[in-house]
Order: sequence, then C-alpha cells, then structure tokens
Amino acid sequence: MPLNFSAALSSRVTKRTLKPPQLKRSASSPFSSSFNQRKPIQRSKSKHEKSEPGDFFGEKLDDVGLVISLVTDVSPRDVTQIILYIRTQMFDPLPEKGGFNSTKIAEILNFRKSLPAFVTAAHVHALSRSPTVIEREISELLKANVLRKLTIPGRGTGGSALGEGLVLFADLEVMLERSDGVDPRTKDRFLDHLRAHPLASGVAATAFSSADLSSLKRAGFLTSSAPSASSQDAIGGLHTASMAASTSIITISKAASGSLAAVGGEGALVEAGLSPSLRQSSTQSNGLSILQLALPNMGPYLRLLSTARIHLISLIRKSSFREIPLYLLRERWDALNDDATAQAKKSRGEFAGVLPARTKKWRQFSGLSFEWVLAECVGSGAVELFETGSVGMAVRVV
Repeated sequence: MPLNFSAALSSRVTKRTLKPPQLKRSASSPFSSSFNQRKPIQRSKSKHEKSEPGDFFGEKLDDVGLVISLVTDVSPRDVTQIILYIRTQMFDPLPEKGGFNSTKIAEILNFRKSLPAFVTAAHVHALSRSPTVIEREISELLKANVLRKLTIPGRGTGGSALGEGLVLFADLEVMLERSDGVDPRTKDRFLDHLRAHPLASGVAATAFSSADLSSLKRAGFLTSSAPSASSQDAIGGLHTASMAASTSIITISKAASGSLAAVGGEGALVEAGLSPSLRQSSTQSNGLSILQLALPNMGPYLRLLSTARIHLISLIRKSSFREIPLYLLRERWDALNDDATAQAKKSRGEFAGVLPARTKKWRQFSGLSFEWVLAECVGSGAVELFETGSVGMAVRVV
C-alpha cells in the first residue's frame, strides 16, 4: 500500500484559494445591485406646493392685465336696471334631481322671499362702466325719489361696507304696504316724510308720535342710531387720518358736483372715523334724536352676504399664491368634483360627486349664485380679476 493514500493525508484541511482580481464580481453587477438598493428619501414639500388636490397650477399664473369691471355686452347700463338685474341674478334655480325634500324646498323658497329688495353700493359699482357717472345718476335719482340710500350702523363704511346700499322707492312702498303691524295712516305719513326729505338717511323722533315710532321699529323700517360716545372718544378719534383721507378721496371724488355728498355728506365725521357724539350733542341739546332708516329682515340678508364673502375668499386662499382660475373657483363654489375619475363618469352619463342638497352652497347659502358673490367681492375690493392669456380669467385675493 503506497504511503500517499494514508488516512492522514486524506483528512487534511485545505484553505480556499483566493481568486485573482480580474475574476472578482464587480459591485455594479445587475445581480448584486438588486440586494443593495436604498429607500428613496422622502422630501417635504415647500409651502407653495401644499395646495388642494384639484389644484394643478403649481406656479404663479400669468398676469396679462387686470379686469376693471364685470360689465359685458348684455349688462344693464341704467342704475335701476342694474339693481333689478342684481336682484334677479342672486340665486340659482333649484335643480330637479338635487336630493331636496319638500321641507327643505319650502325652507329655501321662504328664505329667498323674506329677503329685502336691497343691493349694496359695492355690487352696483362692480357692474358699472364708470363710477363717476353712476354716482351722478344715483344722486339725481335720489332727488327724484326714485331711489333711497340706506346706511346700517355698525356695518362698516366705504366700498367694502355691508350695510351701505340702495333700494328702489317703489319696492320700499310695497314692503311698507305689506306690513301688517303699521297703521295705514302711519304708513302715509311715513311715505310723505320720506318724499319731503329725499337725501336724509334718518328720521327725527319729533316727526312722529311715540306709538308710530314703536310700530315702525317693530316692522323693521326704523332702527336706533349708533350709540353716543364720550367727549374723550371724540377727541381721541382725531388720530384716524387715514380713514378721513379715504372718505375725502373715495366718497367725495365720486359724488356729483354741487350735491351734499360732494362736501362729505351728512355723516362725514362718522365716515372719517370720528365719534358720532359730536353730531348727537347738537341734536340732544335741542331735545332731538335721529332714527336710521332700515328694511325688514336686514339681519339675515347681511349675515348671508358676510358669510358668502368669507367663504369665497377662503376657497381662493386654498390655492397656491392665493390665486385661482375662474372656472376652477366656480367648480369649488358649486362643490363639483374636478378629478379625472369624476370627469370620466360625467362623460359616460354616470353620477359623480355629491347631491346638491348636501353641499354648502345649498345647505347654508340657499343656492346663492357664484356670479353674484363674485361681483360682491370684486366691488368691495377683496379680490381682483385678471387675464392670464392661457386659462382665461383668474381671481386673486388682494
């Protein structure tokens, strides 16, 4: 038996020989790279990238030019026609298949019917071609007892005021005739007093008896004036130079020459930010008090207008750079789905989205029209329209 086949030789442990560098597998091999992958880094979005899911505009929209007025070729040109147009375009018609029951339909229709025939001055200017021409025409119609200007205390002054607006004198007569809580003789005296003082925004308490004043207050045609302040408040109000400047520039420049409004109007001190106690001190010294003119159900009207303005501006603020195309803003107001799935369902005739009865437009605003709210915001100066050149008109928050 040869010695090279012994058990000692067969049980020898041998070490693995190293391969030359040329035969080593590189790290860039497709087999090894699959086991060495890293997870992608989750980068946080910037503040401008955080927007609504339906907002496809991550950059600022092109601004070709501002849209000064909402006037179109079919827009009314006369002040009375503008007022009638604003009132008729306030609400959208009830949809046939909107998911409304009979109780909700009756509630919406009764709420619309109860609102006064009142339009804000900001809305009228938004649909006018020239503010100066409109102010002169309003001044002439006020003197002719065709219009009546109302100012609700505590609702702001200037272009963004909620309680400063106009009403047709014929509509005022109709509302007064339909009021059951006022005596017919009191109605006649009240109308005669308004015709004799076409530019007055209030009524002296001495012009009527206490019983007549109480009935007119309960009916909603008169309201108490702003509460008086101390003399220190009147002196301390002199620092509001900016408000006085806005009154002299905006209000007086739009007024007709030779009219009372051209020199600041009756409430120039109050509009300039001063205390009404200066005016009331002279009337109270003579034993007089002034009651402001109003309309029935002005509270629900102003509440609806205020909440609608705030809601529309909040929809614009959700987009990047606080600007949004007009068509997309209309879809958000109507609570329509604008994603690809909803558009595909609409093209096939299938239902996409939620029923109108469940949207905020109908639950809270009783079907308030988008164009109506947009004109209110544009006229008050809260938003502005501009042309983009690519996606049509757009809206931005001022």
